[in-house]
Amino acid sequence: MFTGLIEEVGKVVNIKKSFGSAELEICAENILKDIKIGDSVAINGVCTTITTFSNNIFKVDLSSQTLDVTTFKEIQTGDFVNLERAMQVGERLGGHIVSGHVDFVAEFVKKSEKENSIFLTFEIPENKSKYFIDKGSVTINGISLTIAEKNNNKITVCIIPHTLENTNLKIGQNVNIEIDVIAKYVENFVVSNDNNSSITENFLKENGF
Repeated sequence: MFTGLIEEVGKVVNIKKSFGSAELEICAENILKDIKIGDSVAINGVCTTITTFSNNIFKVDLSSQTLDVTTFKEIQTGDFVNLERAMQVGERLGGHIVSGHVDFVAEFVKKSEKENSIFLTFEIPENKSKYFIDKGSVTINGISLTIAEKNNNKITVCIIPHTLENTNLKIGQNVNIEIDVIAKYVENFVVSNDNNSSITENFLKENGF
């Protein structure tokens, strides 16, 4: 489990691909001060397991499913990645609940600035639009963000310069998107009880969901 608060940006130093899987070697500093083999680390929002580490390099394995639904299928040596260790019980939850299970890939299509605010717009598949609402949470490349505006199949988030400077977001790139887990549970509950439940879409909106 993660919070979506990026601890540092690492660098891909080696990729070993085989049929349907891959192994990544990542260069990092801060997160290696307190890890052990088997620990979870989110790389661009993808939950992975550390298999080996030494000095400032750690390795993770990527399954075929991970490659199919994330930007890792196009990752290259030299790419920079957002890194976050799994949260510890008792710490402040500064972002929102992030599982590290990416739902789909979206494109970063627009960036604009107004005073100290930076607005980033991402194009998402039309069939995923229902999971996002204004002021709702979304995880983009592992970053916990709040949706400032939703317009059909585009969502816009507002960030401060510090966030842009300390993450790997660049216009034109594809990014990993994780839907807020609460939205998934609400949808499952509503669909499962569609015939006899008094909970409707309007009811959820009226009550802040």
